[in-house]
Amino acid sequence: MAGTNDSQIFRIAISGYYGFRNSGDEAVLRSILLALKEEGDKQGVIVQPIVLSADPAWTTAMYGVESFHRMKPGDVLRALRSCDGLISGGGSLLQDVTSGKTIPYYIGIMKLAQWLGKPTFAYAQGIGPINRRSMDSLIRSAMRRSKYVSVRDAESAALLGRIGMPLDRIDVVPDPVMGLPLPGGSPAAQPRAGADETPPVIGVSLRRWREDGADMARAAEALVALSKRRPVRLRFLPFHTPSDRVTSEEVMERLSGRLGEGSSAELAAPGDDPQAMLLEVSRCDALFGMRLHALIYAANQHIPMLGLSYDPKIDQFMNRLNLRPIGTTESLDAEIFADEACNLLDTPEEWRIKHGPAIETLKQQAKIPAQQILQILRQYRSR
Repeated sequence: MAGTNDSQIFRIAISGYYGFRNSGDEAVLRSILLALKEEGDKQGVIVQPIVLSADPAWTTAMYGVESFHRMKPGDVLRALRSCDGLISGGGSLLQDVTSGKTIPYYIGIMKLAQWLGKPTFAYAQGIGPINRRSMDSLIRSAMRRSKYVSVRDAESAALLGRIGMPLDRIDVVPDPVMGLPLPGGSPAAQPRAGADETPPVIGVSLRRWREDGADMARAAEALVALSKRRPVRLRFLPFHTPSDRVTSEEVMERLSGRLGEGSSAELAAPGDDPQAMLLEVSRCDALFGMRLHALIYAANQHIPMLGLSYDPKIDQFMNRLNLRPIGTTESLDAEIFADEACNLLDTPEEWRIKHGPAIETLKQQAKIPAQQILQILRQYRSR
């Protein structure tokens, strides 16, 4: 941008679950970076991101951004001291289901930035579940001192409200990935459901949840039931490697020799780039998803979906599209699943007509946090 001076350059630190090569979380980062770039171009400013990552070298190579180690205090301090503001998000950062250390870590980063006099912003966060009430005061303090707070669903806003955050200071927006474009502007493959010469492609995104594996056994039974109704090509999509790849291989082993005539199962290998996974999803005729971002990718590309719920965030996202999960990790009826999957494959355009308007609304709303954050930073700089 010719003629740009320092007052038009904003160094923005970004804190989240980045550098772990989880496709969903990396998609969140990619989406935030692209949204900031697009909005910066509109507002006539340059954004220089600084990402806190578990693997700074990989993050720099993947996104072309400056990166510091998220767990090295010296690195974190250097990143925050050099920035004009901190974005916390997106994703399910403020919850204590995966670990009791998660909330103290992310709130600690926000509080350190605030202590250094840096404006902080919560970007489309998913709040909860929070089982330890001792965390409430920490979250309330950090959020009330933030210059802008957005969450990705009404339930997260309600939870913050109960903690003590004024509801009129919270924007409810979609997950940032709703705005993620395909790589290089590549067109999505045309859905092929109903084509006589090729079985339709069913994307399958599963993750290990129950220790006894009963949920994966039920998922396998559902896929077998579908394959016996009609030939299908089951394409397993590992969103978090290596764990999802191992899970996918185990489920594929359960399917071995049991699929209906003309059906097959295969494992995709899209690599680490989240947009490459988005392209994989765009080539499916329907998607059976357990990972939240598998469902968000499907919605992004208007791919009919069946969700398997293991966490309230799955139900909350699907509710925004006026959908309900086909089952949970505790209960999944194979024949009902096969009925619904066949219906999606037989009438995909009906699904798109019904749910398309809600999807397009979410895609537009996904741009709001970047717009607000850059406007606030410009006002902050002009003081």
